Amino acid sequence: MIPPRVAEVETSARENLRTRLLEQAPGLVAVVHDQAEVALVVGRLQPPLAQHEELVAHVDEGHSRDAAAQLDVEQAPVELECVVEVAHLEHDVVDPHETRHGLSIGFAAMEPAIELDGLERRYGERLALAGVTVSVPRGATLAVLGANGAGKTTLLRVLAGLLRPHAGTARVLGAELPRERWKVPGKVGYLGHEPLLYRELSGRENLAYHAALHDVGSERIEALLAAVDMERRADEPVRDLSRGMVQRLAVARTVLHDPELLLLDEPRANLDPAAAERLEPLIGRESGRTRVLVSHDVEGALAESDLALGLKGGRPAAADRELYR
Repeated sequence: MIPPRVAEVETSARENLRTRLLEQAPGLVAVVHDQAEVALVVGRLQPPLAQHEELVAHVDEGHSRDAAAQLDVEQAPVELECVVEVAHLEHDVVDPHETRHGLSIGFAAMEPAIELDGLERRYGERLALAGVTVSVPRGATLAVLGANGAGKTTLLRVLAGLLRPHAGTARVLGAELPRERWKVPGKVGYLGHEPLLYRELSGRENLAYHAALHDVGSERIEALLAAVDMERRADEPVRDLSRGMVQRLAVARTVLHDPELLLLDEPRANLDPAAAERLEPLIGRESGRTRVLVSHDVEGALAESDLALGLKGGRPAAADRELYR
């Protein structure tokens, strides 16, 4: 691991840094210690779940400019002063009034990407979800596990703003559902059981249609067709393509507008191993996006996730193989 760089920050400048530069570079973070005036670069927000909640920056008093800083994980939660990424820094001292420094510093709030508290959803008299409470940090992956009919797809559709919660609270990327549902579609990519592609149109035509909805340029379409290896078959009607090819086009549609959050319902269905590996940069952990992953592969889902939610009869349960009995 590359040791974090330490940049001294003038005492009087801390509040100016917070107010002037908040959220200039979401997803890139460091920790500002609440005693010593230092900014610690810790890179992209993808540590294990415990570190999301309990990251502690400790700097010895009387440190020199290049003093070693210690990052540690403690059991007790702590309050962070703020979070900051210092990039392309030309000098050790950060001056918020310097344009060259101001453009190189960004802040990302630690507000979770998803917050559910007592979420409930019904279909008539049938309770599909009840008492679902979970918090997903930005950049993390939540695995949702459970048998058929457990409420997994219903949960994804609530998060996508396609279904209204009937009780409890739900916030997605800062938007309260359903009151602020209009904020969600442009930030979320939903890959469900249905590919959401018109069968009579070609793959390229389908992507062009969705690109127009999100004001995305044609160059993005071509780049994604190449990324999913569908350039040669892109002008054939979707109805004539194999299920695996349709799934690859569906993945391209899902990430077309570069969403912050991916809602993935068995995303590797119908894909051979080579195709699944090719799509990893788009929908896998290396995409760097917040993800909610529904899967029947317990071990595989847990291996690529930061936290897990088990559902049984719509209610939270232990995320293990007992869910399927």
